Amino acid sequence: MWCKRALAGGEMCYKHQFYGIDSHRCVQLTPTLRCNHRCLFCWRSFEHEVADEEECAPETILAGIHRFQKKALAGYNAVLENTVTEERWQEALDPKHVAISLSGEPTLYKPLPELIDQFNARGFTTFLVSNGTNPDVLARCNPYQMYVSLAAPDKETYQKICRPVHDTWEQVLRSLAILKSRRSAIRITLVAGFNDHEPEKYAALLQESGARYIEVKGYMYLGYSRNRLKRENMPEHDAVRSFAEKIAAECDYTYADENRLSRVVCLERVK
Repeated sequence: MWCKRALAGGEMCYKHQFYGIDSHRCVQLTPTLRCNHRCLFCWRSFEHEVADEEECAPETILAGIHRFQKKALAGYNAVLENTVTEERWQEALDPKHVAISLSGEPTLYKPLPELIDQFNARGFTTFLVSNGTNPDVLARCNPYQMYVSLAAPDKETYQKICRPVHDTWEQVLRSLAILKSRRSAIRITLVAGFNDHEPEKYAALLQESGARYIEVKGYMYLGYSRNRLKRENMPEHDAVRSFAEKIAAECDYTYADENRLSRVVCLERVK
């Protein structure tokens, strides 16, 4: 959706608003379909997860970037014939950003650090989004920006909403500590009635992390998550903004920006 809007000269994803990433030049990439979480709010169907998976070498993934980006864009130039600009179309065919986040947990892909290094060497900017369960892998990764998800203020809530395959709460806390040494963000996906409580506990964890940005984003009632949650679990933007303000009041983060359509508020570390 955001790619289509960007090609037509319209608004882009909130990541453009917050971080300057052009939606039509962003490749959504999944190096693995496997995940060690079973989050209630996840849009994907881990209930039907592929049992066996063959890992592609980093070189194979890089070799297919432009080809599969073009395939993903196929048809837009016809559908948007009267609105898409030639300049934006050519830009889209030459992506400059890679979001390693679409499905699965990227750190379960063994050559992840090498893959990111090769993207860096070719002039791409990379966002790496992780659930934080493999801090040793994250420590070896050098993306442009590292995201770690924090969906709970404590271990009990974490177990209920993320439903990890193994007990990985301590690993998540270790991953938060890694963020001090790099450009980073923490994503809190807020699910009404499940993890929208005790903002002071979130604030304490964020304060220790040292991440530059915090995204407090409302859960979206999409995909297979509709089989696990209800529409009323999707908070309105005003509720997301209110919760973000409560977190900010308890730590050294302050309001930076927001996007009502995506129900997300960005907090930034006070220097």
